[in-house]
This record gives sequence, C-alpha cells and structure tokens, in this order.
Amino acid sequence: MLKIKIDNTDKRILRELQKNARLSNVELAEQVGLSPSPCLARVKSLTQRGIIKRHVTLVDPEKVDLALTVFIRISLEQQSERALENFEKSISTLPEVLECYLMTGDSDYLIRVVAADVNTLKDFILNHLTGVEGISNIRSSLALKQVKYETALPLA
Repeated sequence: MLKIKIDNTDKRILRELQKNARLSNVELAEQVGLSPSPCLARVKSLTQRGIIKRHVTLVDPEKVDLALTVFIRISLEQQSERALENFEKSISTLPEVLECYLMTGDSDYLIRVVAADVNTLKDFILNHLTGVEGISNIRSSLALKQVKYETALPLA
C-alpha cells in the first residue's frame, strides 16, 4: 500500500473534521488557521487522494434498539484464497455485521455485530451466519459494557 504524505496543516484539518464533519468551510478554515479558499482546496485534495473516505452520522445504537454488541470469531474449513474471498463476499451482504477483519491467531475472522437482543442475535447466527459456506466454527462474545469507542484516528 502506497503511503500518502500529509503535512501538519492537513492533519489539523483532519482532526477538526473527525470531531465535526458538519463544519462549514469558513469555520474549518478559522479553526486551522487558513483562509477559506486554501482550506477548501486542501479538503478537496484530501478527498481526491482518498484520505477522506466519506462523511457519516454516528447513531446511538441503544436509541435505535440495537444495544447488543457481539464479537464473533469465525474459523473457516480451509484458508484458500477462494474460500476467503467467498466468505468476505457473503459477510459483506449482512447489514448486522458492522466490521469484519481477517485475523492471525486461532480464528480466521473477527466480526462485530449489533442486534436488538439475544433472540435477534440467535436468529442472525442460525438463519444467516451458519448459512455462509465454508464456516467451520463460530465463537461469540457479548459485550457487557462499552468502555471506549472512538472513530477519530489519533493523528500526531
């Protein structure tokens, strides 16, 4: 993967946008010490270079009845390139899966799933996850409490 160079001003812009993506360009420029025109040009450049991927709204899961967070470790029957691709394609279609990582160690994948309750989780596992071809083992852990959750990257 090619590393894209960014300077300290770009990092200041990114830190501010990670805190509040709804800042107007004028507000952002003021906070990072630029005039609006160069600030806008930098934001456009960061977007064109793929450093800024998208702007999102973070929703409180409890307030939309998705309070249960579950981490599921998945082992596959085989680790061939085709098996990995098939699993990744299948898991990408499941909206309950918020994150999926190819792992080292005793599991092939770690996924983070949200559900309304244990019964909804059971239905997800039995009706969707077990139907994904190539899975040999599913181990789940329920999160009891979210201690820390950040979406902002720690830009030095």
